[in-house]
Amino acid sequence: MAYRTKLGRLDCYEKGEIVLEDDLRKYAFSNIFEVAGASAPFERVAVVQNLDYVAEVVRSEGTSPWYAAPHDEFAIVMDGEVTFQFIKLEADQVPSHEGGALRLGGEPNGPRMGLVGARRGHQVLLPHGAAYRLVSEQPSVALIQTVEGPETVKRWTDICELGGETAQ
Repeated sequence: MAYRTKLGRLDCYEKGEIVLEDDLRKYAFSNIFEVAGASAPFERVAVVQNLDYVAEVVRSEGTSPWYAAPHDEFAIVMDGEVTFQFIKLEADQVPSHEGGALRLGGEPNGPRMGLVGARRGHQVLLPHGAAYRLVSEQPSVALIQTVEGPETVKRWTDICELGGETAQ
């Protein structure tokens, strides 16, 4: 049997499904494009969690605030095009909280490190010690792997449906 992988887009996707002979409340399902379509720009919605680690779906539209994390993160552009801009942080500006991205109060001080233009399927490292922001001319979708933190939004009851009913 041949399998074909189909990758959706924000404006055109097929919601996935899974059939299990088990208690479905043990599993979290989501469709990243559906989640991004229902999210505000730059809202970081968790769609997967494993212990402290999360994958956050981000709808990139316009210019985001600046973020930094006390550890490396990475992003995969799932739809559209996103430019990631970077500024090197001074040692005293690097976040020291336990984990996850932290929204900075404004543009950080420090030298510009450059930018990365990424399209669908491209992965970008969001390094420790750097502030970053996302810029998109058209609505785009990124999946960010990080640690659960102050910017992580959880909407499990909105994104996990069981037989037409909302999960608890």
